Parts: sequence; structure tokens; C-alpha cells
Amino acid sequence: MLDRAKRTINGALEMWRRVASASQVRQTGRHVTRAELAAGLARLGVAAGDTLFIHSSLKSLGYVEGGPLAVIRALQDAVGPQGSLLLPTYYLPGGTVRATCAMTDYVFDPRRHGTHMGRLPEAFLASGAIQRSIHPTHSVSAWGRHAAHLTEGHHRAPSIFGAGSPWQRFIECEHAKVLGLGLSMGPVTFYHALEDAMGDAFPVPVWEDKTALLACLDHDGKRWEVPVRPFDPLVAQRRIDQPGRADLRDYFQREFDAAGLRVNAQVGDAASWCIPAQAFFDHLRRLADEHVTIYATAAQLAARPIAHHKKNRPV
Repeated sequence: MLDRAKRTINGALEMWRRVASASQVRQTGRHVTRAELAAGLARLGVAAGDTLFIHSSLKSLGYVEGGPLAVIRALQDAVGPQGSLLLPTYYLPGGTVRATCAMTDYVFDPRRHGTHMGRLPEAFLASGAIQRSIHPTHSVSAWGRHAAHLTEGHHRAPSIFGAGSPWQRFIECEHAKVLGLGLSMGPVTFYHALEDAMGDAFPVPVWEDKTALLACLDHDGKRWEVPVRPFDPLVAQRRIDQPGRADLRDYFQREFDAAGLRVNAQVGDAASWCIPAQAFFDHLRRLADEHVTIYATAAQLAARPIAHHKKNRPV
């Protein structure tokens, strides 16, 4: 009873916060059109037939006329009917993977559970013709040509981000690109694909020892038990998305710019970037071989100065 009341209060507070924030942006921000968003995406090199994994901050775009749905339509326009969009629609009722794994009565149900990932993923879920993967903590949703392939079987994958997951399938797609709309190089879950691919060979022990089995219902109501291995909270404290790791975010930005892999452009009011997925993954692996990861210490960064790479034009 108390938990339900707490969720209701928190939901009301979140709704009030969003209304207040939207009102402020509408009054003070520049109004951005769908056509302007499309032009910005073109400057990033987004093209027809691309498959995009999108990480976003909606408010950073400015006041978008038509709201988050206009952003989604602009993205669909950019990749066309032969392209695909993939967005994180994670649902973490515990707030973290570790806390969610500790919940005894939690059963993920895509028919009634939304996402905690913000307004754009929420609008994407409700926008129609969307496929959603079955996963208790890291469900993703997709639209377009590869939507079914990207999302199917996630609940049967042995790890969240590894073989058989949407991340592994995304990397294998032709013209796959990771898109950051109004975000730094910090909150990008694509990084974890390398951790699961390398397993125990990854240079940092990022997981706890115990793997939990969390219950899920699929779209037909069938129950599945899905393996989820929580991140070690002490290791996660030094990760690139943590508030105190501006040094690591800056390093990765400069590293991928120097390597010629990151295209930068303005989309609406937001400084945005785009990196080809396979090249992103391969470069992360080369960095890991040199002991630079999204958990690197200041000393490890200092030991590997950023080199001036030969520029490679992303495709």
C-alpha cells in the first residue's frame, strides 16, 4: 500500500516537473521545426537506409513544434522506409539493475510497463508500428525494416548486451550508426556491448559474481526467466556517465574526434554527434587493449595521450 502511494506521488511530481519544464522551454527557447531537425540530421550524415541507435535529451533540442512525436517523425523521414530506429525503452522499477534484481515480486510485462528513459522513448513506444524486446531491465524498441530482427529473442540471450541481444544484432546491420542527440559521450549504453562481447577478458571486472533470474511476460503473456547480472556498484561509481567523470567524457569526445569517427553537428538547439556502430565498437576494443575503458582512472588516461589519428571518413 505504501509503495503504491509512493509511486503515485512520485508520478504526480514527475508530471508536474515536466509540465513546468516544457512551459519554460516554450517561453524562453527557440522554436524548432521538424524540417530543421531533418536538416540537422542530414548534417550528421544520417541518410536513407541507416539503422540508428538513438540516445537523446529532448529538452536540449529546444522547443520542438509538435513535441517528441515531431522528433520521431523527423528521424523516420531521415532514414526512410528502408531504414530503422532503435531506442532504449528500459524499465527499471528498482532504479538500478542491482536494485531491480533484488525485487522479489517484479515481473516485467510489456503490455503495461512503460519506460523510465524520458519523453522521447515514451513517445516512441506510443507512436505505432513499434517492436519491443522482452527484457526485465533493458527492453529496447525499434521501428522500420529491421525492427523485428533487432528486438526478437532478447529474453533468450545469455546476457543483456551480448550474443543474441539487440546490441549485437544492431552492430551487424549495414549502415548502423549510434546517434547522440544533445548528449555528451557519457550516457551511452552501447559501451556495454564490448563488455559482454569480451566477457572475463574485459580489463575491468564490471559485474557482480551472482546472476539473477528475473521474470518476464512476452507479448502473448507467456512467462520467461531471464538472466541478469548486476554491475558492481563500486566499479560503476567511476564510470563515464557519473557526474564526477567529466575528464573521461572529455577524453572520449576528443579521442573519437581525433580518430575521425565522430561527426558533429547541431540538431535544433542541441550539439549532437553520430558514429558508425562497427567502427565505434572496434575502436572501443582497441582502447580496451590499451587499458582505456569507460572506467579508466585519471592515471590511465594520462598514460595514454590522445594521438592525432589519420582521419577516416565515417560511412
